[in-house]
Amino acid sequence: METWKESQLKLLSYAKGIDAAYPILQRFAENLGFDYCAISVTSPRREVLLDTLRINNYPKEWNLQYDKQNFKCIDPIVAHCNHSTLPIVWEQSAFSGTPELWQALQQHGLQHGWSQAFHHEESGLCSVISLARHSCPISALELYEHFGYIFYAASHVSELFMRSMPKCPARPCHPRLSPRELEVLQLSAVGKTAYEIAKILNLSERTVNYHVKNLMDKLDACNKISAVLKAAKAGFL
Repeated sequence: METWKESQLKLLSYAKGIDAAYPILQRFAENLGFDYCAISVTSPRREVLLDTLRINNYPKEWNLQYDKQNFKCIDPIVAHCNHSTLPIVWEQSAFSGTPELWQALQQHGLQHGWSQAFHHEESGLCSVISLARHSCPISALELYEHFGYIFYAASHVSELFMRSMPKCPARPCHPRLSPRELEVLQLSAVGKTAYEIAKILNLSERTVNYHVKNLMDKLDACNKISAVLKAAKAGFL
């Protein structure tokens, strides 16, 4: 690895937040021969609600047009990155279905670019780094040489963003109830007495009371009615 690459990647690994990481990444992109650098973090999973992060040094007019015309919804690069971690080069063929987007890229000096995604399985986050420049198409050799560095950078951006997210409260750990305890619980919930439950389950009344006591202990309840209410709230009924 070239010394400057090693040095800048080390700096990136030391960054404590996205704001600190982006200038390092931007300098790295410039040293690789790119005019523009962009990072974004989204969540393609519908069940994960997340405000999209987007930082770049693209022309201001491009960002305004991208938002105003809602290009994100038709952007083939976004669609690719949401489902693949393979690098994608910004070529006219990739934009065959959205020629207006391709034309806008050319007008704003974003003629040649490529994007690299990293998918964080646990959180559902998709972080993307995109590099672009005015001139000189991106060769297969160039892509091969830089892929590993940018993939690592995208993974680090994802990690930094995760650290900034509010911690989700831990879900309460529900107790494990035995099949017999569940039977006693269900019958108690419909108003059956220990005597009646004993007859229905062919048990002794003493055994039924033993199960009721266990239910009260496991559900941290002071009596049978409270145990039934807590069990219903926990989803046992």
